[in-house]
This record gives sequence, structure tokens and C-alpha cells, in this order.
Amino acid sequence: MKRLGIVTLWAAVLTGFVILMVAANNARSETVCKKVNVKLEGKDDNFFIEAKDIKSLINKDKSINPVGKPVGSIDVAQLEKIISSDPWVKNAELYFDNKQQLNIKITQREPVARVFTFSGNSFYLDESGERIPVSTKYAAKVPVFTGFPTDAEKLQQPDSLLNVQIVQMGSYIISHPFWMAQVAQLMITPERRFEFIPQLGDQVIAFGDGNDIDKKFTKLLAFYQEGLNKVGWNNYSRINIAFEDQVVCTRKDGVPPLQPVVTTDSVKVNGADEVPEYEDLDSTSHATKKPEPVTAAKPATKPTPDAKAKAAKQREPEKEKAKTKEKARTEKPKPQPKAVYKPGNKSVNTSKKQNTP
Repeated sequence: MKRLGIVTLWAAVLTGFVILMVAANNARSETVCKKVNVKLEGKDDNFFIEAKDIKSLINKDKSINPVGKPVGSIDVAQLEKIISSDPWVKNAELYFDNKQQLNIKITQREPVARVFTFSGNSFYLDESGERIPVSTKYAAKVPVFTGFPTDAEKLQQPDSLLNVQIVQMGSYIISHPFWMAQVAQLMITPERRFEFIPQLGDQVIAFGDGNDIDKKFTKLLAFYQEGLNKVGWNNYSRINIAFEDQVVCTRKDGVPPLQPVVTTDSVKVNGADEVPEYEDLDSTSHATKKPEPVTAAKPATKPTPDAKAKAAKQREPEKEKAKTKEKARTEKPKPQPKAVYKPGNKSVNTSKKQNTP
């Protein structure tokens, strides 16, 4: 009898709880949505979208505007789909609180690179490689890549690989404050290789393809610390770090100087009573001489074999000299001298505490 009373008591409690839950749900369904709250989340405070932009997405169509409608009749899944259609929205979460207010939690996409195509169009790439349109409200401080070969959204395999390499390189530069301050813009060559001019120095850094990013930047930093700090920052016009375990540099002084342009004002015009001067290949000037008296010519004598050999021997140096000058005139200029630097095994710190060399 006692056990039966306990079972009956628990059944009554459970029934009452169910009745209360049903009543609460019915009351909530009948209550209307009073307000919409939007909360934006991101890695920093630089948001490319605002709360009013999200509200405008759901307010522009009165049939889906939740304010003033019963909570039970609001299609939350449809609202999430509409809000997620914004290209800057990475994720959207919607829920009602106990005050009958709709809360919208937005996670925005984080750009890692800005890309300019050959035609001049521009867009951002996020961490997943998705394109994001340029915002008119704010410009992201990310590495800039110029010379992307196509405007098509559906990429061919070579362009798709290049897209992945841009994302990887942009993410690496952003995560290292030193390189973020040193590298502002990277050029994409027709061979899909990367080059950039650093903020400190005027050399062209030939990076090569987008593979071994950390290894190449570590090698370049070691060259900055062990090489340029000793020989000077302005001695090289090009630094190539694309090779394995070495840095190949092209010196500025290896470029042949430009030939001076002779203007018409510097050309001397001979007067009517001036004798013109000439220069032969040896740059030997011929001065004018007074005519000498003509003497009677002696009878010609037949040269001996010894005299012929002696005359031929005297002409050999002149022939060699003429050949040397002709060779110097026709040969191509020498290539620019290069210096090859091979970094050691010394570890290099590229963390946030790294100072600019």
C-alpha cells in the first residue's frame, strides 16, 4: 500500500511537470519577438560588416522580419541561411533568450591576402581560399599580391595551385610581425613565381614558387643578419633565395654604365679656314705638315729574302693589335657578377620579439 502511494505521487509530479512544460511552450509560442540583437566576433576590432548590415538582410523582406511575430512562427533556419549568404559572414548562430529577443551571433571571414588581377580587379582571400569582395568600409592590412593571371572564379589547376600558395604565404607573413612590416606587396611573374621589394632596402627578392615558405624566409633573415649587415644594404640589385641552401646575389656595380649621349651643341664644326682632324683606330692624331720638296726617285731594287722576312715580322704586332680591337668591339658585355652566400646551421628567431636588423 505504501509503495502504491509513492508510485502515484511520482506519476502526479511527472504529469504536472509535463503540463507546465506544455503551457510554457504554448505561452512562448504565443509571445512575439520584441527585438533583434547582433553580436560580431572576429580576431580584431576591424569588422567589414556592421550590425545594421545584418539587420537589413532580415528587415528588407517583411514576410521574414521576426520583430512583432509570434516566436513559434519564426523560421530560424531560414534566417540563418539568409544571413550566411553575405560573403563576409563565415558563420551565423540564431537563438531566442528568455526575454523573447532574437540574438544573432556572427563570425566574419578573416582575409589573409588581397589579390589584384591583370585586368585590375581586386578581391580578398580568406584562410580557406574563398574569395571575398573588397569592402567600401574598411581596407584590411594584409599582404598584397599583384599580377594574378585570371578573373575567373572557377580556376584551372595551375591557377588553383597558385591560389593555395597565395593563401599560405599571406598567412605566414601575417603571423610573423617582422615580415609583415618588411613585405607589403608581392609580384606574380608569368611563370607563377613570386618576387617582392622589401620595405628596408631596394633589392628585388626572387622568392621562387610558394613551396618551402618558412625555409626561404628563415634563409633570407639569416642573410640579412650575417651578410647585409656586414657588406651593406645597398650593394645588391637582386637577391635570389629560390635555390636550395644558398642565396645568390647580383651586385649593382656589375651593370655596365650607359653610354653618354652626344648632343648637337657638343659637336665641333670646322670653320672655312680650319683643317679637319681625324682619328684612326689607335686614337693617334695626325697633325698637318708642310709639304717637303720632291726629290728624284731612286731606281727600285729587288728586296732580299731576309728583308721580306724582317718586314713580315714587323707587321705581325700590328695585325694582332687590330684583331684584339675588333674582338673587343664585337664581343658581348660581361654578365653581372654574382655573390653566392650559403647560410650556416644557426637558428634564427622570427617570433614577435624579433627586431628589424
